[in-house]
Amino acid sequence: MTRDTTVDRVTAGFTEARRVADALLFEGYVLYPYRASARKNQLRWQFGVLVPPSWEDAHSEHAWQRTECLVEPRRAGQLLVELRFLHVRRRTVERLLSDGESWAEVAELDLPDRVLVPWDEAEEERIEVQVPLDRLTGGGHTVRFDRPGGVDHEPIDDGGRRVIGRLVRRVRPLAGEIHLATEPLPGPYGALRLTATVRNVSPWAPDRTVDGGDRAAALPHSLIGAHLLLGLPGGRFLSMTDPPQWARPAAQVCRNEHTWPVLACEEGRDDVLLSSPIILDDHPSLAAESPGPLYDATEIDEILSLRTAALTDQEKREARGTDARAAEVIDLVDGMPAEVMERLHGAIRGLREVTGDVAAGQDRGPSAAPSAGLPLPTGSQLPWWDPAQDTRFAPGESTVTVDGQLVAAGSRVVLRPGLRRSDAQDIFLTGRTATVEAVLQDFDGETHIAVTVDGDPGVDVRRQQGRFLYFRPDEVDPAEDTGGDLAAGPEGAPARDTRARTPEGGR
Repeated sequence: MTRDTTVDRVTAGFTEARRVADALLFEGYVLYPYRASARKNQLRWQFGVLVPPSWEDAHSEHAWQRTECLVEPRRAGQLLVELRFLHVRRRTVERLLSDGESWAEVAELDLPDRVLVPWDEAEEERIEVQVPLDRLTGGGHTVRFDRPGGVDHEPIDDGGRRVIGRLVRRVRPLAGEIHLATEPLPGPYGALRLTATVRNVSPWAPDRTVDGGDRAAALPHSLIGAHLLLGLPGGRFLSMTDPPQWARPAAQVCRNEHTWPVLACEEGRDDVLLSSPIILDDHPSLAAESPGPLYDATEIDEILSLRTAALTDQEKREARGTDARAAEVIDLVDGMPAEVMERLHGAIRGLREVTGDVAAGQDRGPSAAPSAGLPLPTGSQLPWWDPAQDTRFAPGESTVTVDGQLVAAGSRVVLRPGLRRSDAQDIFLTGRTATVEAVLQDFDGETHIAVTVDGDPGVDVRRQQGRFLYFRPDEVDPAEDTGGDLAAGPEGAPARDTRARTPEGGR
């Protein structure tokens, strides 16, 4: 008996596709600043939430999603299906009372390394189905699944051996079904239209006197981030965005509701399909530069990493106590090497290598020359677009005269933001002292003074990454050697959001 290598190939394809699917599954799981108390974390899980039917009836969310796609069975005899979703675990915190036997629910439990608070965790669920294609004709095939509820307790000690509290996790039961059906397409190609419908059929109904219109009451009975992986060993799926010419009329009438199917895995693969609640292109992939999951919806790795690195120790303790995945993010950023952070600044994927006569500085004609005004490569072998090619660029050596005094790197100034500035938050820096990190000139000849504000707890991170605040010479005064404090603004104004800015457009 020989092993079916096409099944092995699809199984391996599922493993590859899950890397992208994981980003969808945990999209918006916990938002920066990764604390349960943050306003952004009061409304979570916006994508692929399939609520119980009783909740769908009275609200704008849905209990089902429908995938329709086109397949060519060829040698395929079966369809592989994997439904993935998150199941909420509602976590509360209890403290052990002085009698050593009783427990009391509390708002937080302060530990040496973290602050534990109530929170909705979630665990991945998988429903795996293998069904012969010939069973999907006619009325199709339905698979029912149930996930039980339950309660578990995790003891918490004080860093030694003495138990001082516990986490109580409650999981509510939920039920669902997957309905699969095919119908042949007209024509000589032997293609099929495949329909896969996922439905939440949980019997839970809200108690109007207790739950009211609270969405949080429905989430433990919901399928969250629901998406499908479909595999066709020996056959192929057709792209829904770029189908063959003969299949375009059939693709245009396919109904995909609350989800969208794309070809998964690398270019050239067509035996694995990912149906996602977030619209993607065919063959989606994760950026090679991404150091790991940050779990924040619409994440931008560099900005999130820099902001996370700038959190105070107390804020990081709160994040670590909020969720294990939030703790992973804190540890990931705290231990991120400088070279990894540098990669997050961006990647150029479309440039061709400059070699031959052009690399030697010999112009072979207009079509071969680099963009006007850009330096040619030197013996350093750096590409022409790298700023380090311009040896005239030495920000640490530049100076500017302000009120008759020379200002350079290391000088201390008082900030006087002008009214013409576009960042309204600059008003909170009026009168604050700062240290000059560099004096720079842009391509228009304008001078900018890069500074770090005295007392800013993120100064070390800013210097490491070269991300400063920028002012023009007429917006600073030379200062005596006095201290500064970023904890409060003028006349008790709140601390300023120290977002990194760049000259002109990046402020």
